[in-house]
Amino acid sequence: MTHTTKQPTLTQALIPLFALIIMLGSSVYFFGEDSSYGPNQIALWVAAGIAMLVGFRNGFTWVQIEEGITEGISVALGAMLIILAVGSLIGTWLLSGTVPTLIYFGLELLNPSLFYAASCIICGVVALSIGSSWTTAATIGVALMGVASGMGLEPAIAAGAIVSGAYFGDKMSPLSDTTNLAPAVSGTDLFSHIRYMSYTAGPAFIISVVIFLFLGLNAKTEVSLVRLEQMQQQLDATFNIGWEMLVPLAILLYLAATRRPALPTVFFGALLGGVWALIFQPDMVAQMAGNSSLLAGIKVVWLAMSDGTSVSTGSTNLDSLLSGGGMVSMLNTVWLILSAMTFGAVMEKVGLLKRFIQGMLTAAKSVGSLITGTIFTCFGANVLTADQYMAIVLPGRMFKEEYARRNLDPRVLSRTLEDSGTITSALIPWNTCGAYMFSVLAVSPFEYGIYAFFNYLTPMIAILFAYTGWTILYLKPKQQVQPQ
Repeated sequence: MTHTTKQPTLTQALIPLFALIIMLGSSVYFFGEDSSYGPNQIALWVAAGIAMLVGFRNGFTWVQIEEGITEGISVALGAMLIILAVGSLIGTWLLSGTVPTLIYFGLELLNPSLFYAASCIICGVVALSIGSSWTTAATIGVALMGVASGMGLEPAIAAGAIVSGAYFGDKMSPLSDTTNLAPAVSGTDLFSHIRYMSYTAGPAFIISVVIFLFLGLNAKTEVSLVRLEQMQQQLDATFNIGWEMLVPLAILLYLAATRRPALPTVFFGALLGGVWALIFQPDMVAQMAGNSSLLAGIKVVWLAMSDGTSVSTGSTNLDSLLSGGGMVSMLNTVWLILSAMTFGAVMEKVGLLKRFIQGMLTAAKSVGSLITGTIFTCFGANVLTADQYMAIVLPGRMFKEEYARRNLDPRVLSRTLEDSGTITSALIPWNTCGAYMFSVLAVSPFEYGIYAFFNYLTPMIAILFAYTGWTILYLKPKQQVQPQ
C-alpha cells in the first residue's frame, strides 16, 4: 500500500523553526553557558518531534521519517569521527609536549598588543596552506588560546581571531573541500571561483585584521614580563621543550597540505603524539604511570587518547590550560551534532526545508534580493541542518536554475554559497562547525561569535555588493533577465 503525502505550507515549515528558536533562547536564558551540555540537545529533539507531527499530518509514515533521520545522520558521521580523533590528538599532543612547546615559543615571540591581529593572520596562512579550518583550530588554534591565557588576554576575542583567520584561509584555499564543493554545485571552475571570492573575502579579512589590531592596542593586560617568564619556567620544568616537539605538527600539516584523508591523518597525528610522549617526555609519563616500564607508559598514552591528559605544573591556571583532550571530551559535541542532524533530517524529509527555501525564492524580486535571499537561506540551512555541506548543496541546487534564468554568471552563485554557507556555520553552536570550534577552543560560539568579524562581515559585504551591483557578473550584460 502506497502512502500519499501532501506538500507542506509555509506556515507549517515555520512552526518547527519558531519553536526551535524559542526553546534555544529559553535554554540560553535558563542555563547560560551550560546550555550546550544537554539543554540545547533537548530543544533540538523537541523541535524534531514537532516537525515529525507536521510530517504525520501530511501523510508521512514513521518508517519514512526514520529513514530520513538515518540518512541525515550519515551525512555528519565523517565529521563526528574526525571530532573524536581530534580529541585523541589534543590529549597526546598535550602529553608529548607539542602544544606546551607551541605555547612556550608563542609567549616568547608574540606581543600582547599585536596578538589578536597576529593570530588571525597566522591562522589564515596555515588554513590557506592546508585547506582546513578544523585542523588549523585544533593545532595552531589550541596553542594560541594557551598563549592568550598566559598573556591575560580575552579568550573570546582570541577565539574570534582564530576562527576568522581559519575560515578566511579555508575559504581561499584550493585544497579546501567546501571551496571545491561550491563551484561544483553552481557549475563554474575552482580557480575562477577563488579569484571571484577575493572581492568579498579580501576586504572582510583586511577589516577584521584592522579591528583586531585596534582591540589589541587598546587591550588592558595585567600580565607582566615576570609572569610570562614564570610560565615559561614552569613549562620548561614540566616538559622537555624543543623544536623537535613540533615534528608531529609539521608532519600533520604536510599530510593535510598533500590532501591525505582527514580522519586517518588526524588519528595518525594522535598516535604520533603518543610515540613522541614516550620518547621525549619519559619522566612525566613515568610519573603519571607510577613506574618507568614501557607497558605502563603505553597505558598512559592510551588513557590520554581516550580520557585526556592531566598535568601538574604547580600552577592552577597552567594545569587547567594543559589538561584536557581525549575522545571523552568530544562526546558532548557528538551528542549535540546527532541531535541537530536529527532535527535537520526530519525537516528535509517531510519537505519543510524545501518549502522554507521556496518561500525565500518567491520573495526575491531583484538580483539584490535574490542574492540576499540566498545568503539568508544558506544561513537558515546551517541553522536547520547543522551542516555546512548541506547549507551549500541544498540552496545551490534550488537556486541554480533561477540564477541561470536571470542571466547571472555561475560564479555569482558559487561565491554567494561560500559567503554564507561556509562562513556562517561556525557561528551556530549546534552546527557541526560551531560545535567543533567550541570543543577545541573551549569558547562558545555565543561568546566568540561577536568577535568572529570575518564570518559576518563577508556576507554583509556580499549583500552590499548585491544591491549596488558592484562585481556582479552577467553572462550577457545587455540582456539581463528580470523576474517574472
